[in-house]
Amino acid sequence: MPGLVFIGAGLATATAVTALREAGDTRPLTIVGDEGELPYERPGLSKGVLLGDDPVDSLYVHDADWYAAHDVSTILDDAAVSLDPRAHTVRLTSGEVLDYDDVVVATGAAARRPSIPGVDLPGVLTLRRIPESTALRAAFTPDRSVVIVGAGWIGLEVAAAARTAGASVTVLESADVPLRAALGPELGAHFAQLHRDHGVDLRTGVAVQAIEGEETVTGVDVDGQTIPADLVVLGVGATPNIELAQAAGLELENGVVVDEQLRAAAHVYAIGDVAAARNAAMGTTLRVEHWDNAKRQGVLLAEVLTGSGARYDWAPYFFTDQYDLGMEYVGHSAPDDEVVLRGAPESGEFLAFWTRDGALTAAMNVNIWDVSDDLRALLGRSIAPARLVDESIPLTEL
Repeated sequence: MPGLVFIGAGLATATAVTALREAGDTRPLTIVGDEGELPYERPGLSKGVLLGDDPVDSLYVHDADWYAAHDVSTILDDAAVSLDPRAHTVRLTSGEVLDYDDVVVATGAAARRPSIPGVDLPGVLTLRRIPESTALRAAFTPDRSVVIVGAGWIGLEVAAAARTAGASVTVLESADVPLRAALGPELGAHFAQLHRDHGVDLRTGVAVQAIEGEETVTGVDVDGQTIPADLVVLGVGATPNIELAQAAGLELENGVVVDEQLRAAAHVYAIGDVAAARNAAMGTTLRVEHWDNAKRQGVLLAEVLTGSGARYDWAPYFFTDQYDLGMEYVGHSAPDDEVVLRGAPESGEFLAFWTRDGALTAAMNVNIWDVSDDLRALLGRSIAPARLVDESIPLTEL
């Protein structure tokens, strides 16, 4: 019987099917994936699993028995190759055709590989899937030299894991500080110092010309200098997997464009990393590649499909763990927003607030816990900087 088909077997899909069953929805549900894996959570790929602290099994949202017990069909090794919104069909690699009443595009994103010579050499890796995480974990040994291209969140988390394992690590970043686009120059400099203090050779404002090697990678050419490398990790962002949606004629703009209820077209929805969704509270379209957003959009989709008037109206959230630094961030700041700090960064515990035109756009807690909800409640408010920095004023009284 036609029902609801999910193209993509990630966290957003798993959250949606869970919420649908918990809401009493009994329609046929089918998950189509291309990794040969049950839906799993990706943050651990660059955190606990990569560090060796957590087993791979800890990543899975549910085991196979859960899907069977809840009448959720899983097709995990026969990827979708086409979507026909007019015929209400999804065609798989095998040629099998699935009919649907509603379909959800949850195809996620892929690690970006820059167009530089040598990028396809053996030993040049990305981090997006389970086999990549386990391969990196095995490769991080004290006798290895690891070069990481890109000092974004993935690049820095990989650097922390490699250094914790004892590997020699060089990080190459084209900007003058890491994380400039996400945090601005001042907080980016804080993360730069964190890594240098842990022995990372962090080089900023540099350009990678080529990755060198023949049968395997041997080095990276940076501004005319060759940096030896036994392993190169590319951490230069991700691009949404839009090919199937594009062929289906869906509207695209940095992802699959959806409205505040995640609707791309009649009976077609998109969620997770691939969805460029209209945010009702912020009045803009956002595509967010983070764990929290995937979970929230999965729940929202279930609410929409069961008749709720709920909308996408929350601020983005993400977190990172690097060495002894744990951080949570909520909001959506711009690099030129003014930043105000409560507490001294050198102490290892502080809060950061970003403001634009007097209003709070984002906030971050570093090694201070159980305050994320309080920070979220402050977003959009106009609060005097003197009050934001005053540690004697509780967050709930700002």
